[in-house]
Amino acid sequence: MSAVVYELRQVRRARYAVAAVFAVHGAVTGSFATRVPWIQDHAGVGAGQLGLALAFPALGASLAMPLAGGISHRFGARNALRGLIALWTLALVLPSLAPNLLTLCLALFVYGGTAGMADVAMNALGVEVENRLGRSIMSGLHGMWSTGALIGSAAGTLAAHLGADARLHHLLAAVVLTAVGVGACGWVLDLQPAEDEEAPPRFALPPRSALLIGAIGFCAVFAEGASLDWSAVYLRDRLGTSAGLAAACTTGFTLTMAVARIAGDRVVDRFGSVRTVRASGVLAVLGGLLIVAGGRPAVAMTGFALMGLGIAVVVPLCFAAAGRSGPNPSQAIAGVATITYTSGLVAPSAIGGLAQVAGLVVSFGLVTVLACGLAAFAGVLRAGDRDRPKISPQPAAVPGPRS
Repeated sequence: MSAVVYELRQVRRARYAVAAVFAVHGAVTGSFATRVPWIQDHAGVGAGQLGLALAFPALGASLAMPLAGGISHRFGARNALRGLIALWTLALVLPSLAPNLLTLCLALFVYGGTAGMADVAMNALGVEVENRLGRSIMSGLHGMWSTGALIGSAAGTLAAHLGADARLHHLLAAVVLTAVGVGACGWVLDLQPAEDEEAPPRFALPPRSALLIGAIGFCAVFAEGASLDWSAVYLRDRLGTSAGLAAACTTGFTLTMAVARIAGDRVVDRFGSVRTVRASGVLAVLGGLLIVAGGRPAVAMTGFALMGLGIAVVVPLCFAAAGRSGPNPSQAIAGVATITYTSGLVAPSAIGGLAQVAGLVVSFGLVTVLACGLAAFAGVLRAGDRDRPKISPQPAAVPGPRS
């Protein structure tokens, strides 16, 4: 077997391993989300207190993400991801154990911090695999995250339907997901820093390129958070639909995003990151216009579906571009991830506050305006379209070692 063929097999195996880690990461999120009502009752907190507590995962993630680069530098990418994904899956148990608001906030802070660090580590490895394969895979990896979230949500829905104690449910889920995640990490690329490579600083401002790329991600995640949290409310309160139809709108939005992400890599390979995001922005704007101007449930639901289709591939492409935008991929990815997490934190409350003052139509008008930014500023993702050192079956094209 030639060295090139052997390396190609290793990279392909690493791709499936990273995809499994993405799915595990999503499954933890789905498992937690479905049991929030149980956790609220167990901790004895009201709606306002719960809203405060649910801000702590994003806060923890934003503060912890810059640490991921240093951990990967010290322990190597494979060991770092193995440890971080284990911390994340085991952190699933913590919120259901919290007996009051203070402990719930602390548990969710740790939960978010471990999520953020694992997120940066797995995206950095995903970008490296994409570089070596020479074709887009990041959209599909994020599609696997969405698939994992759906599986975790389905299992959580079943557990809630059966009246299972969330502490037992999350303990079992944590054990299974830890085993799967740690096992998959054994097949990811074992990247090690060069001997003369300095360790990244523990905390550092993201590079300017990451700020520009993060701005695109901010727009996409704002639209995603607004649609996920407010689409059902929009249909019920604005258009007078039943609770079941309103919930179906949110489910349709989620499924549209998952399908678009899984299929998105082929589109990116054919048209490139910039043109794909510009076209995605047009779809998202069209969806926003249907939401705002459409006075019927079917029109609004179509609008939310187009919104999901339009923003689905944007965040994966932001991570891919960040990973190629400078000499320190982990730092750039951490910067973009911090900005997008902040957007996810701000969006629901911003939509709610604006709706309180001017109505939900105006709120989604803001979402539509931000979606225009995807089409207008897609050029900052041009780093994602640079030539990548694709592994070739020809021996003369053997790339230099990176691990």
